[in-house]
Amino acid sequence: MTTHGRHTVNFGPRLVATATGRLTTAVLMRPSPAIERATPIAGEPGAIYERALEQHAVLCEVLKYHGVEVDVVDSVGTDPYETSAGDAAVAFEDGAALMRLTPLSRRAEVDRMEAHFARLDVPIAGHVAAPALLDGSDVLLAGRTAFVGVGARGNELGRSGFAALARAHGYEPVEVRLADGVPALRAVAGAASSDTIVVGGGAVDPAAFEGFRTVVLDLGEEQAAGVLPLDERLVLADIRFRTGLTAMRRAGITVEAIDLYEFTKLGLTPSMLTLALRRE
Repeated sequence: MTTHGRHTVNFGPRLVATATGRLTTAVLMRPSPAIERATPIAGEPGAIYERALEQHAVLCEVLKYHGVEVDVVDSVGTDPYETSAGDAAVAFEDGAALMRLTPLSRRAEVDRMEAHFARLDVPIAGHVAAPALLDGSDVLLAGRTAFVGVGARGNELGRSGFAALARAHGYEPVEVRLADGVPALRAVAGAASSDTIVVGGGAVDPAAFEGFRTVVLDLGEEQAAGVLPLDERLVLADIRFRTGLTAMRRAGITVEAIDLYEFTKLGLTPSMLTLALRRE
């Protein structure tokens, strides 16, 4: 089952006109009971399914409040991380590039997303094909740069293949090495505007973002950096990271903060939960 917001989804020739422009359409995956089987990050308890559903519903309502057409798709697999919709694809201006996910248990998610895109008449801009591996949450677009995380997920073939795709769509690829234990680039870094990146201190090297203004958050606040840009200098963040939110606001970033603790326990951030499909 698929539910939509109050407006009809209507895709023109452009999807993501600018990487941090006004978000107008997003796809999200509703969490399944499998989320309770996920291994939480160190020091956190396990996720609770009913609370995850409630928090996910609030996320969708907040997006709608900000004028986003929200397309919520039911999870059908058994992997607890299927709710990380941002892993399946990366949208460029003229189409969506499909990823090939690192966990074997999640590979079918991309096929299901491709079928969903066909129903929405979303063109496919390319694929990360076998034996290459790359997860969409390891890609961060800002300005005309495509940052690609180098960590436990993905492989060199996936990163180099995506780099070629990014160049073909006008982005300059830049690899960003992740610290040990960091699950994904967008778990610890987010674009607040075309020239500003929020970075989790100790999780990535801020020098990788040369040419961008960086807002480096304190140790222990790394996940606060996984913001979802709603527009230039307007982001959606997890409310639990008070120090990180304060640092962003002091840097001139407007922050909409909500409780996503059941997902924070698993290392999932707002930008990982959301597949940004259209921006103006």
